[in-house]
Amino acid sequence: MNVKYNADGLIPVITVDAVTNEVLMQAYMNEEALKKTLSTGDAWYYSRSRKELWQKGATSGNTQKVVSLTADCDVDSLLMKVRQTGVACHTGNRSCFFNELASFESVGNTAVLRILADTINERVNNPQEGSYTNYLLNKGVEKICKKVGEEATEAVIASMKNDNVELANELADLLYHIFVLMQAQGIKYEDVLKVLQSRHACGADTPAREAKPKKK
Repeated sequence: MNVKYNADGLIPVITVDAVTNEVLMQAYMNEEALKKTLSTGDAWYYSRSRKELWQKGATSGNTQKVVSLTADCDVDSLLMKVRQTGVACHTGNRSCFFNELASFESVGNTAVLRILADTINERVNNPQEGSYTNYLLNKGVEKICKKVGEEATEAVIASMKNDNVELANELADLLYHIFVLMQAQGIKYEDVLKVLQSRHACGADTPAREAKPKKK
């Protein structure tokens, strides 16, 4: 497939997080940058101000490993999904898109799950005094599992009380402890998403145990 470059020999690239689909940045590639990206699996761009190629994270350490690269219907712009290490923006923000112009509806953002997983992993690599996450991880899987059970019970109680505000809070606590359990067991956030995605691809909308035919 031959991509279409503009008059300056460039093509715009929207870069998003491969797991959360969070938009991270927008930049440009020329033919050489695209070839290096395809051949190395690392994100390369062309700087219009410096008029040179640059590899994302080469100096900052905030690298981008390419998961997929897709052209739009006119083949004149690219969508690149990456595994982002650190932040994407030179300002220190995770995403370059943080200057909100308008907000018509408040919706949740799955990127917070990625941030939660990264924060828990960071506590493993750099323990902090007084950290509840470090406390749980030091206590071990048995303690973490007990907390998961307690939070699940509290979520059930909130649901039975028909208190959706409390239920949302209890479910958030449950998710946090589940993420700590995944960290303790060496399961990545992406591993769970892959299972859900495979079930969705097969048209399944029930847990695996419920999908099995019951014995007569």
